[in-house]
Amino acid sequence: MLRTFAACSALSFTLLTPAAVGQDAAGQTAQGDVSVTIYSDGQALVQDVRQLPIARGRSRIEFPDVSGDIRPETLSFNAPGAAIVEQNFDFDLLTPGKLMEKAIGQTITLVRTNPATGAETRERATVLSTAGGVVVRIGDRIEILRDDGLPVRAVFDRVPPNLRARPTLSVTVDSSQAGTRPAAIRYLTSGLDWSADYVALYDEGAGTIDMQGWVTLTNETGTTFHAADTLLVAGDPGGGSYRRAGRGGMVRPGTESAGRERVGDFYLYPIGARTTIANNQTKQVSFLDVQGVPARKVYARTVGWLASDSDPVNVASEIAFSSSREGGLGDALPEGAVRFYQRDSRGNAQFIGENFIDHTPMGSELSLRTGEAFDIFVQAEVESRETISAAEWQRSARYRVIREGETVEEVEVERPTNFYRTTMRYTFTNAKAAPVEVDLVQAGLDRGWWGNDYRIVSEDLPGQQLNIDRRKWTVPVPAEGERVVRVTYETRF
Repeated sequence: MLRTFAACSALSFTLLTPAAVGQDAAGQTAQGDVSVTIYSDGQALVQDVRQLPIARGRSRIEFPDVSGDIRPETLSFNAPGAAIVEQNFDFDLLTPGKLMEKAIGQTITLVRTNPATGAETRERATVLSTAGGVVVRIGDRIEILRDDGLPVRAVFDRVPPNLRARPTLSVTVDSSQAGTRPAAIRYLTSGLDWSADYVALYDEGAGTIDMQGWVTLTNETGTTFHAADTLLVAGDPGGGSYRRAGRGGMVRPGTESAGRERVGDFYLYPIGARTTIANNQTKQVSFLDVQGVPARKVYARTVGWLASDSDPVNVASEIAFSSSREGGLGDALPEGAVRFYQRDSRGNAQFIGENFIDHTPMGSELSLRTGEAFDIFVQAEVESRETISAAEWQRSARYRVIREGETVEEVEVERPTNFYRTTMRYTFTNAKAAPVEVDLVQAGLDRGWWGNDYRIVSEDLPGQQLNIDRRKWTVPVPAEGERVVRVTYETRF
């Protein structure tokens, strides 16, 4: 089977003049004083100040080791006494595939090695095509380089001038003076990203959590940023985060200002020391470490409108805590995953669940679901539902009606209003050796686009109206026992 040259394991590539590649020695870079600001939407701002000799008049300056994902239209250049005339970004990087593509129509040397004797034979070949495989002309014959197990090495005389060993930006400048001076470039790039991850150790007996926050940096730009002054921005300039999904367990948003620097409406999280962000590397840096934050376990179940469970349903197990200055984490929290651990009887930390938070202001109350409770169930049932008055009064509404596909007019119609009395029965069971409390929320009380009037007629224990649609009861359930709660309400719609 024929293969493309990029996948041809028996074909290797050699440059006859390797010095022409211009690669720095290992660990060296052409970058200068680098600052990187990474946003949580997958883009970054790179600022690079280099000391460069600039000739008087027009000259071309090269900046190797820029990001391979640079957005050239965002570039700004600044050097004392010099103005930019033109810029070019050479993103065609030197790879075996590109090297062979650029050699089409040129002559290379093919070196074949006899696997039995080790003897080498050399032939000059003209590259004709690389579409679907490497096609060459050797003398009077046309040959396709195959992956047939025979080692073949392609030797090139030179590197094509439009191939670069590293992503390189070149600018043409017009300078009023000659001499070495700081030359600064600033540009936006994709390929740099960061996210926050939280590790929380929950102590149920003490009612506390110890939490560490980690920043994970990812670099897929094709370039290493050496000893960079790194700043992280919690926010999404120009749009919302594609990762965001819901309120992330926030019960009440905070109203406290965190003691962090801000730019516009974004919080800044500087990395304490300069760090090298290597290409194709994931790096983690700590930014939060607090102990003994008050926390409590919450059991909760939300029941939908007229829900009638055929079987009991496990309640959700949640851990509630605060990000406030007093009695909380004391910081604004970037969005990220929160993973909870708890020690077993042997003192080993065991994973008990995870959830996700959005960007969360300081002073917020959070309750993060970690899973389902093994021992605690709620079964919601419609015990009774009856019509107590039908069509007692008429409610008028205006509707837009299309007649004969053309005429649009508004007509007034009357909508009958019905009255219902509904009794819900909620059965709680607890197999734990200790009593628990379950937060039960009845949702869906507000029905219909035209509105739904309702009132609570009776309830076995006082509830809290969360909003027009939801009411909550905190239900004590005895150890190894059962509790039945009934609520009766009337609705009109």
